[in-house]
Amino acid sequence: MNELHLSKSLSFAICASVAFAFSVVCGADENGVSMTPKSGDVRVSTVQDVPGYNSWPMVQAVGDRLVCAYSRGSAHTINEGKRGVFARTSSDCGKTWTDEVCVVNDPGLGEVTIGKGVTDDGAMLLWVRNWGKVRRHDLYRSEDGVEWKKIATPSLDPMPMQITDIFKVDGGSLMSLWFAGSYSNKEGGHSWGTLTSADGGRTWMQRTVESGLAKSEWPTEQSAIHLGNGRILAIARCERGGRCQFQLTSVDNGVTWKRELTNIRDVRESTPSLIYDAKTRTVFNYYYQRGARRLKCRRVNVDQVFGDPMTWPEPTVLAEGKEARDYDAGNVNATAFGDRHSLALYTGSTTDTTVFVVTSPVRQP
Repeated sequence: MNELHLSKSLSFAICASVAFAFSVVCGADENGVSMTPKSGDVRVSTVQDVPGYNSWPMVQAVGDRLVCAYSRGSAHTINEGKRGVFARTSSDCGKTWTDEVCVVNDPGLGEVTIGKGVTDDGAMLLWVRNWGKVRRHDLYRSEDGVEWKKIATPSLDPMPMQITDIFKVDGGSLMSLWFAGSYSNKEGGHSWGTLTSADGGRTWMQRTVESGLAKSEWPTEQSAIHLGNGRILAIARCERGGRCQFQLTSVDNGVTWKRELTNIRDVRESTPSLIYDAKTRTVFNYYYQRGARRLKCRRVNVDQVFGDPMTWPEPTVLAEGKEARDYDAGNVNATAFGDRHSLALYTGSTTDTTVFVVTSPVRQP
């Protein structure tokens, strides 16, 4: 009896271990939502799969851990009161995650994670959009991904639809790009610009770069990297009907900009996320091709594309999702963590989606 009990217990333990290993490698949740790696050295792990629309994640390396913040509501909506922002952390490069903490969940507002970054002293910054009875953007700060404090609510005009990831520019200031307008088919009235902070994110100065744009000209959900000597490179999403991702460049620390089309056409409202390796001068452009259900990366020497946006090389497919509708997936957000890149994204159904982190070794072009 004891031997039989031990054998059953051992078998259960082995099966449980295999199941856990499979879920880490293949990123499957109990509802069958999955993110499948397309290469043996790519790992997928589940960050959050509780019932609800777990979506629009932001991931950031903070010291020796990863922090993943995300939003959860009942569907693909941004203004429902039950939608809030939550976070989990990982100390083993995304294999396992700590218990969820609530960043903010006002029952009268829909809160969504929209941008992230780090300060000079290594703390994580997180932009949260509040949409409902009022519309505003709050900036939160955390040193560990567990305790969060709101440090800014800038007064903005025009009111952005979104403020994107924070990066550093010459002189030590922080910068984010923003865009304002409507995702509908309404033409005109679309704009974008910069936000700059010289005090660690507590106050911000807003500038408009372009306004009065048609939807087809509107660069949204931008991801930017600073290259030094005043140069900034950003890639932006195109909205429905757009042909390809936009490339935005500045040579004067973000005062003036040039907007161009790229040859990156395998997109459908595909949010980009850039990582820059200054040692090799390599830029990595991560994005999710909605419809095709593919997580992709294009990597190239930054000097090749900075002046010629039509020379981005062909992509590598890292993983594949399993969503029914095109837009119940995507919104990739990336961070460098040691010798690997960690990419947060989501996929699922109209009411239940899962946040995954895909971890890939750094590959040079």
